[in-house]
Amino acid sequence: MFIDNVKIYVKAGSGGKGCQSFYSDRYTRGKKVPNGGDGGRGADIIVRADRNVHTLLDFQYNRHFMGAHGGHGSGHNKKGRDVPTIIIKVPCGTVIKDAQSDCVLRDLESDGQELVVARGGRGGLGNQHHGSATQFQPGEEKELSFDLKIIADVGVVGFPNVGKSTLVSAVSNAHPKVAPYPFTTKFPFLGVASAADKHFVIADIPGLIEGSAEGRGLGDRFLRHIERTKILLHMIDMGAFEGRDPLEDYRVISNELKKYSSEVVKKPQILVANKMDLDGAGENLERFKSVVKKKIYPISALNKEGLEELIEGIAKKL
Repeated sequence: MFIDNVKIYVKAGSGGKGCQSFYSDRYTRGKKVPNGGDGGRGADIIVRADRNVHTLLDFQYNRHFMGAHGGHGSGHNKKGRDVPTIIIKVPCGTVIKDAQSDCVLRDLESDGQELVVARGGRGGLGNQHHGSATQFQPGEEKELSFDLKIIADVGVVGFPNVGKSTLVSAVSNAHPKVAPYPFTTKFPFLGVASAADKHFVIADIPGLIEGSAEGRGLGDRFLRHIERTKILLHMIDMGAFEGRDPLEDYRVISNELKKYSSEVVKKPQILVANKMDLDGAGENLERFKSVVKKKIYPISALNKEGLEELIEGIAKKL
């Protein structure tokens, strides 16, 4: 299961109590000497990007993270124990937001990037410093939102059942589910493709439909995964297998990209005419070219025809 948006609650540890203690022996001649130790620091909570984590699924079952309290100070000036930090690992590409204000705290794009989301409280001071021990600080607490946007070089977009998953499985090491019905792909799928000595990550984005930018068919959730891609591979069913018009499909998807984000629609695009092995695909391609004056790569992802030229074109565009 691919989960790309969750909310969690974090509470850092409070500091330990400062100790109120006095020492007296025959050498102090009855005078009580304060010797209470300081309290230890509570646990910080850090969110760290990890390239070995690929989904937010774990947070579906574990949404509360509580830091341990610092150790209490004791007599003879003994300081309480500082508690180790809690590390929460998330996939690279996770945006951390304050759930209450919806303010972006940090975008963790690279492996190892991290953010202290809740600081542990300082321990109270023992009476060795002053006349009496001081209070500890409580740990910070927040409700956070994690929003995952995958990181890929190429994002494959198009209507459902145009052959996006077939293409990704044919040109990369990925094996997304492929079936002859719409909405087979329900979450983005990543694969690594190669051209000569170059490698790039290609993402199979679930099918878009008219109204996707407004959330129809979960389209807005799918579209956010192409925000980080360098280029878009716009795939069109030139065989019109389901009775749709290739020109109308191109217009609808282009319009949804424009409505979703002015930045997304500006990304370089590669047009791909798929299912060229079907009857009528050649005539549809000629009609498409007469209207859309852009380079288009005719392929059959199922029969693996035209893929070498397409991969070279992608590598060159990157």
